[in-house]
Amino acid sequence: MKVGLLTREWPPDIYGGAGVHVRELAAHLRPLVDVDVHCFGAPRPDAEAHAVPADLTGANPALQTLGVDLEMVRDTAGVDLLHSHTWYANLAGHVGGLLHGVPHVITAHSLEPLRPWKIEQLGGGYRVSSWVEATAYSHAQAIIAVSEGMRRDILAAYPQVDPSRVHVVHNGIDTDAYRPDASVEALERHGVPLDRPYVLFVGRITRQKGLAHLLAAARDFTEGTVLVLCASSPDTPEMGEEIAQAVEVLRAERGADSVIWIEEQASLDDVRQLLTHARVFACPSVYEPLGIVNLEAMACEAPVVASAVGGIPEVVVDGVTGLLVAYDPADPAALETGLADAINALVADPARAKAMGRAGRARAIADFSWDAIAQRTVAVYRTAAEAMDA
Repeated sequence: MKVGLLTREWPPDIYGGAGVHVRELAAHLRPLVDVDVHCFGAPRPDAEAHAVPADLTGANPALQTLGVDLEMVRDTAGVDLLHSHTWYANLAGHVGGLLHGVPHVITAHSLEPLRPWKIEQLGGGYRVSSWVEATAYSHAQAIIAVSEGMRRDILAAYPQVDPSRVHVVHNGIDTDAYRPDASVEALERHGVPLDRPYVLFVGRITRQKGLAHLLAAARDFTEGTVLVLCASSPDTPEMGEEIAQAVEVLRAERGADSVIWIEEQASLDDVRQLLTHARVFACPSVYEPLGIVNLEAMACEAPVVASAVGGIPEVVVDGVTGLLVAYDPADPAALETGLADAINALVADPARAKAMGRAGRARAIADFSWDAIAQRTVAVYRTAAEAMDA
């Protein structure tokens, strides 16, 4: 079977969990099927890259995406199946499936109806991205949800989708790449104190990740606790400025050394060290289909405090590998209080935090192997091919 894997993100341009997923999935699919990767951007040695068509330069980002997708359609003739990731590549999968007469499989990493804040980033393009996603999901031969929570969201957002075509295959984690690392060079280079407990956040600056709620919660952290932010790539300049102002307010209240902000995208080596030595890894997301970052933290033996949204409770076992905090969109202050309370509890009990970290790595190894995930994905491909023939 020859599979066309369609993605916006591909090394070296990976900025989110979907990109990590595609990179790892492709590597573990290759022993099982023939894989051609099609991505956005500049030429790559290991994928066919597609740039924005020249006549769409300067257009709304959604229109640029459609232009790239149509080039992908043109260049995927000859594949046996198309597998698209995120709305950015969904149209290529849908139209390519129609044109080439092959099944289209979607991996659902997020859903546009559940991310209304994206209108800040895309303007009217958000209506275009929503249309693309709805159309592709309505006609795909199979949809892979990265969690049971995500499957429920898909069927609620798109009731026209046949439930039998939505399959759960969790995200995975490379526990060789993400492992405890006793080195402290990265901490020293970034000015992270070695003699004070710190809470770590790793993620993009977007409404989805709930960083503003974590900054509010940090106002009530136990005295002496440091907040370390590996936060970059704001969705909009205004969002970046909003977070910058919140950081300054926190520093003014708790001291200049209470927040360390690493604004560039940190390397894997740096992230691994930061995770290993964190007293707590915080994931305050308000929407998260699964949350690969929690698996990364667990694999490095960091205990996780996370909001109990989407697929996170399928990864973080409350009271065992971390602590979960309820989130009600109508009462964000309760999330902030809950985050502060849970984080303070682990800061005050380093033995409990360490035990949760060890349990987290054991769970990551046992339940989230990429080899098993690739095999389950190929099984979905076979099901999609059968649906196409039916």
